[in-house]
Amino acid sequence: MSFVLQPWQLLLVILAGWVNRQQQQVFEYLRTENQVLKEKVGKRRILLNDDQRRRLKHAGVDVVRLPPRSPHLTPHIERFMRSIKEECRGRMIFFGEQSLREAINAFCEHYHHERNHQGLGNHLIDPGDEVGITEGAIACRERLGGLLRYYYRQAA
Repeated sequence: MSFVLQPWQLLLVILAGWVNRQQQQVFEYLRTENQVLKEKVGKRRILLNDDQRRRLKHAGVDVVRLPPRSPHLTPHIERFMRSIKEECRGRMIFFGEQSLREAINAFCEHYHHERNHQGLGNHLIDPGDEVGITEGAIACRERLGGLLRYYYRQAA
């Protein structure tokens, strides 16, 4: 009995190798960026100049200036980052920066509009119109291919 790969099997092997190389490149890029930030910043805060703040504002990022010596303001950000890692980033394979951005945008939509938060008494941050409806068929909204799910009642 001879072992011969079919053309579609060969294509899958080549595709798997390409995906593996792309993942390794993304991981290496992230490791390099993390190392550069650690060397540049260390234990200090990141200080932005006015030009950097302007560019961030133009990109839609609100820069919140923290008062000096305020270590108790970071747990909220750390918890949000942990949620992204556990619920989204740790369960997916990304093929570049664009797919990572799309996944994080979908997660942020889910986080702010569809996910219950224990710190808010298991309520939503920004509830939609469907919240509180007691009659109607139950529907499910899926994001990230079913990784994030939100059940709600459709208006009758």
